[in-house]
Amino acid sequence: MKDESLQEIETLEEVQNRVLWLAVRMIDHANRERPNIDGIKVGGHQASSASLVSALTALYFHYLNAEDRVSVKPHASPAFHSIQYLLGNLDRSYLTTLRAKGGVQSYPSRTKDPDEVDFSTGSVGLGVAAPLFAAITRRYVDAHFGDRTASRYIALLGDAELDEGNIWEAIADHATEGLGNVMWIVDFNRQSLDRVVPGTRMIQWRGHFEAAGWHVIELKYGHRLRQAFEQPGGECLRDWIDQMSNEQYQSLFGLPVPDVRARFLEGAPPEVEAFTRDISDEDLTLLVTDLGGHDLASLIEAYEACEKEVDRPSVIFAYTVKGWGLPMAGHPRNHSALLTEEQIHKLRDDLELTETTEWDRFDPATQAGILCNRRREVLARAPRESRLDVTIPSSVGLRTTKDMSTQEAFGRILVDLARDESVRRYLVTTAPDVATSTNLGGFINKVGVFSPTERRMWSEDPVMKWAEGPTGQHIELGISEMNLFLLLGQLGLSWDLSRQPLLPIGTVYDPFVLRGLDALIYSVYSGARFIVAGTPSGVTLAPEGGAHQSTITPSVGMELPNLTYIEPTFGGALDWLLCDALARIAAGNVHNPTATPSNEGAYYFRLTTRPIDQSAFTKAVERMGEPVIRRQVLSGGYRLVDAFETYPELGDLRSEGQHVPIVHLVACGAVMPEVLAASAELANEGIAAHVVDITSPDRWYTAWQRTIRQGVRTATTPSVPGALRVAFPERAPVVTIQDGASHALAWLGSALGVTGASLGVDGFGQSGTVPDLYELNDLNSGSIVNAAIGALETQS
Repeated sequence: MKDESLQEIETLEEVQNRVLWLAVRMIDHANRERPNIDGIKVGGHQASSASLVSALTALYFHYLNAEDRVSVKPHASPAFHSIQYLLGNLDRSYLTTLRAKGGVQSYPSRTKDPDEVDFSTGSVGLGVAAPLFAAITRRYVDAHFGDRTASRYIALLGDAELDEGNIWEAIADHATEGLGNVMWIVDFNRQSLDRVVPGTRMIQWRGHFEAAGWHVIELKYGHRLRQAFEQPGGECLRDWIDQMSNEQYQSLFGLPVPDVRARFLEGAPPEVEAFTRDISDEDLTLLVTDLGGHDLASLIEAYEACEKEVDRPSVIFAYTVKGWGLPMAGHPRNHSALLTEEQIHKLRDDLELTETTEWDRFDPATQAGILCNRRREVLARAPRESRLDVTIPSSVGLRTTKDMSTQEAFGRILVDLARDESVRRYLVTTAPDVATSTNLGGFINKVGVFSPTERRMWSEDPVMKWAEGPTGQHIELGISEMNLFLLLGQLGLSWDLSRQPLLPIGTVYDPFVLRGLDALIYSVYSGARFIVAGTPSGVTLAPEGGAHQSTITPSVGMELPNLTYIEPTFGGALDWLLCDALARIAAGNVHNPTATPSNEGAYYFRLTTRPIDQSAFTKAVERMGEPVIRRQVLSGGYRLVDAFETYPELGDLRSEGQHVPIVHLVACGAVMPEVLAASAELANEGIAAHVVDITSPDRWYTAWQRTIRQGVRTATTPSVPGALRVAFPERAPVVTIQDGASHALAWLGSALGVTGASLGVDGFGQSGTVPDLYELNDLNSGSIVNAAIGALETQS
């Protein structure tokens, strides 16, 4: 090794030790010195941070470029932030705010941390796969908008994360093949939260990766051990270490130096004892604990070897020890263990720091300080723009004279949007093998399917043109909802991770939104902007039975932050809502101060395959005027039927001074025909049943909660939100009806301060016709009538 290389390694080791100290001290301060006012352990992971210090140091202080993107395993968050501090990207004041309000988060967060984080992590496995889908996005962006400055997408993960099924779903999908700019670094410390894992699964995992086409490096030994293996008789040392049980090997790290030899040689062949006889206890301890994952030169060599693999992803199994460099190294229960005050003092002394200098950066005149300053300049990034310079039409002017489902309308709207070249070029769709059955077929026929290379179409289909090539704008996935939401999340962050904003749209069978829920939560938590259509929904896919019927997805849409849930009934309303959502995404987000931001995050459209007569909506537009009703549709709902106008006899009774009971029937989506029929039946009974089409329960609920919070914070009486006052001018009971769990709309009576009754699907479905299942769940018109009469009697 050249002299300058040796000097760099020595400097990197100095930096590595300072990163270790800062990470450990951040956790120590948070737990031991910060006032604990609620008696709950603050926590942190000193051992898990320590095991990745070497890999992180080699990355940030030697290997990475500005455009590279890194996902850091959750429990190494303190080490990551320590590096950002040494690079000058984090103010010193944050070092004592780990896990505190407004401070450094427990796990890396794109949206919560004070320094720049590329990928949120925390729900293990998801942050690992995210760079893989970011690389798919970059491949798509380069093919459609020209090559960007090259980026490498890197994930550092704990070996226990490989137990997460979503990882294997990701690497097995054909869409992730050939991504040579992806590198995963496995912190192969062979410990889980509870124990030292008996044995290892290296052979199994290597086989999985290689079968998926990955390049695999097993970085087991550091340079000392590799040199020893090359000596005469050194092969026996390698063989013994490879044969030794994981538990025995791990136990070496916690022993005093004089005790290491006996433990290491326990059960060893005689030739191993002979080979090590002349090695001092100190040198033997350094030798047999010399793991590749803590050898900076070996790590750098491995990174550079992966970079040469340009046509397939790489994974490095970096053998490490949990708690490296700390007294707790290798202890079976060190996962959340904390150094004692005495151990902190000793570590500080060993690193030649004092209580005065322990939080300092390196002196800029030292080799370490010079390296940190140089790397800060290398890694500095130019600002990214999240806004698209494109005008999204307010609607495509969808028209129909026949019954239409919202799923059909969705497909037609996308095709019409694709006719506008200025909009089309930014649209990208994806689906987990359900593209044609969720009405993406027309869009795909027009724009094609994305593939890095042209693929011949062997079968001619007069209906579906599945043309694959670099210009295609649909990314087809295998049947994995986790992969769908991870890809949508990265497409929705393309403005940042690939410097190109996109308009991503995904489709999925609504019942299986829940199968990908963890990935959906991850993506919206990360601040991604996209549209997903769950279709078909509810029990209206009646013959399919309970396994293909969704009931609780409205609740998910209502309750998940950074996701706006929309469930239109009519094609015209969907036209406005979909175009509006795309326009809000195109306008940028809260991270971009130059854009007009929308705080609504991603959009979830719950659609159906049930054809519905569109005439009621047409009449409402004629009655109210398009500008007025469009504004109300976008705000969350509107009065679809005014009972006094629709049924003049009721108006006559009221003008004659007779009492006409009033009730509001509030519904969304596929159940609207039954609601309209109930309104007519109630009119025959002399009851004015206004029908309100709630296009986005989420927006109305959010508006109501905003007034509640404002009242709480100002000690004033909350008001009814303006959007609700417009739709409910009379104070009257409400009956909510939804092809979904009844409680999803049950809050509306409270918001209006009136009696309410809620109808919905509160049990598992079964096969049958729509009328059969609606009758079974009290969603037929007769049940709605009875609920309305009951609400009126309760109100009186």
